Amino acid sequence: MPIPLFNSIASWLLKKRFHQIELFVKYPAEVQTEVLNQLLEFAEDTEIGKKYNFESIHKYQTFRERVPIVSYEDVEPIIERTRKGEQNLFWPTSIKWFAKSSGTTNAKSKFIPVSSEALEDCHYKSGKDLLCLYLNNNENSQLFTGKSLRLGGSKELYEDNGSFFGDLSAILIDNMPLWAEFSSTPSSKVSLMSEWESKLRAIINETTQENVTSLAGVPSWMLVLLNNVLEETGKEHLFQVWENLEVYFHGGVSFSPYMDQYQNLFPRKSFKYYEIYNASEGFFAIQDSNYEKDLLLMLDYGIFYEFIPMETYGTIEQHAIPLWEVRLNKNYAIVITTNSGLWRYKIGDTVRFTSVSPYRIKVTGRTKHHINVFGEELIIENAEEALKSVCAKTGAEIKDYTAAPVFMSGKEKGAHEWIIEFRKAPEQLDYFTEFLDNALKSLNSDYEAKRYNNSTLKMPIVNIARENLFNDWLKSKDKLGGQHKIPRLSNKRLYIDELLQMNN
Repeated sequence: MPIPLFNSIASWLLKKRFHQIELFVKYPAEVQTEVLNQLLEFAEDTEIGKKYNFESIHKYQTFRERVPIVSYEDVEPIIERTRKGEQNLFWPTSIKWFAKSSGTTNAKSKFIPVSSEALEDCHYKSGKDLLCLYLNNNENSQLFTGKSLRLGGSKELYEDNGSFFGDLSAILIDNMPLWAEFSSTPSSKVSLMSEWESKLRAIINETTQENVTSLAGVPSWMLVLLNNVLEETGKEHLFQVWENLEVYFHGGVSFSPYMDQYQNLFPRKSFKYYEIYNASEGFFAIQDSNYEKDLLLMLDYGIFYEFIPMETYGTIEQHAIPLWEVRLNKNYAIVITTNSGLWRYKIGDTVRFTSVSPYRIKVTGRTKHHINVFGEELIIENAEEALKSVCAKTGAEIKDYTAAPVFMSGKEKGAHEWIIEFRKAPEQLDYFTEFLDNALKSLNSDYEAKRYNNSTLKMPIVNIARENLFNDWLKSKDKLGGQHKIPRLSNKRLYIDELLQMNN
């Protein structure tokens, strides 16, 4: 089939889905209620279904009262039983895939169940929807005249007692439909390579020979790949390597600290950036506009959503609310019930709603990745916005960072300590630190109150990391590449102390 014709047919097929998206935008509560009822009915004969008598649950209120909110630690025993071969425990169809979660740098891994229904009705459906929304906004797109360069996880799939586990991206690639394999690069063989540095060279060798029209992957690791492509090819920017590039689909970490660096790599105003929000547990939201950066919550992927207001999270007053009760500009922890058998499961992410018609969100951070030792409630969204503002003022460029508290000692006040690896360091670190402090004050009234007259917090401490410090730290933990992320904020000093020691 001629490439232009294939581009036209693929675009037409994907755009047909747009009418279904319009349906859940128009009737969000009805669609979500239907999703919950279908999940309960489908799983009523499982061990969990019988324990909570799913058969007799006919409304959300009963579901909320009867089924407890859980964390991974609560469901780990039943997941382990499934990994060892037992079935029909929390989901009626056979579960043989487990996504080894790499969302944290903890030594203990999570094994998130992935059902065939989730693969088809959530993960692959979302991939088509991402393209559908992009093509609907860009009618002259030539996306399918070339290939998408995907940068997935760098773990192999390991068989264990008849079940398989690995990075979610590796599971998706291994089960990928033919249409997706045909339109992607590098090959599955290279994508699934386990050793990051060898994989990087192999990706460059394969992809620089292709007509790449889009990119997909985590910003931090994609940046490493793209800088290596320029170094290897001797080009000034990436349009000299792939002249038909038109969009970068990104997710996994905040894009704010990387935006300026990407704009240098892609010096064309027409180049697009589309954000996605997915995790091992499911695919949740997609940017549905060329220029607005908030994300449309996808409501018909077999996932039922609930939200815990962060002011009550982790307290005896904690309570979850359904989608139709959320309010604008409040910080919520997400609770999900999924078509892989996770029931009222806390995924550890926090979001804020920027619109309720339709429901659009911004990811604000992690329930565990914030600093609140002194009542300052510093979240990742604050940190990212502050750093972006300070970089604009000082001309600095940031590659990676993390921050943690300096605890009070005797009469000594507390502080926040940062270690930042710069791609381009500020000329005067004192000014950078002062600007950072002021930016955080302007963004976070709790932080400002604790900094007033140095009442609780002193001026932040900023350390400059040596080149490749964060890369070397991840390498020491066998966490290079793919979905692995630097913990940005922490209430403990474990990460920062390890990094400071390596920095010395």
